Amino acid sequence: MLTDNSTSAAPRKARTTGQILGTAVKRDSIYDRILNAVMEHRLIPGTRLVEEKLAAVFEVNRTRIREVLARLAHEGVVTTIPNRGAFVASPSVEEARHIFNARRILEPALIRSLVSQVDEDLLNQLYDHVAKERLAREQGDKRAVIRLSGEFHLLIAQMVGSPPLLKLMRELSSLTCLIILLYDSPNVPACPNHEHSLIIEAIGKRDADQAVDLLITHLDHIEKTLDLSVGEEQEVDLHEIFG
Repeated sequence: MLTDNSTSAAPRKARTTGQILGTAVKRDSIYDRILNAVMEHRLIPGTRLVEEKLAAVFEVNRTRIREVLARLAHEGVVTTIPNRGAFVASPSVEEARHIFNARRILEPALIRSLVSQVDEDLLNQLYDHVAKERLAREQGDKRAVIRLSGEFHLLIAQMVGSPPLLKLMRELSSLTCLIILLYDSPNVPACPNHEHSLIIEAIGKRDADQAVDLLITHLDHIEKTLDLSVGEEQEVDLHEIFG
């Protein structure tokens, strides 16, 4: 005799659009701290991210760390190697070129969208951010300069108000930080502060073509600082970084 179990079986819960697009993830302090360490060049490409050590540093269990590393791996910031563990990604020269090409496609669209909706408040936010960059340079805070320079581009994506595009821009920005650390000349500012100011001025004039041209020149300038040489792998103290 057949038994109908349909009433007892729980229906599968449909995923939300945010879950499908990857935009429904809640803010995660451990994720943010690891990502910031990458963006500030405190965690260099090739660094092994040992689950046990990270769990001790953040005072959580390994499962929690594994979830964070899986998210970072999905975004390309971390590479997982079977039987070896997780490592901060080391993009190749070819991958670096692909990242910059992707940014040349995505960011002009973000700029044009922002120009169409920009107001005084948004412009002030952009100028305030550039002022923070300038102050960090004057104080010689290289880590803050690197982080703020990347966040300028994220701020534009955030202002546009498209969660999928913001997610993509965040991933590209994180990978760009890795690329800069691997290939940029140590004494060359990869993201000059004044170039951001020029972009803002064009946005303020609502001149989308000029703003896009300045952005492309800006990205080209960053890419041209690459020296295509990879430094030797170094051992890092995770307790010193996150403690």
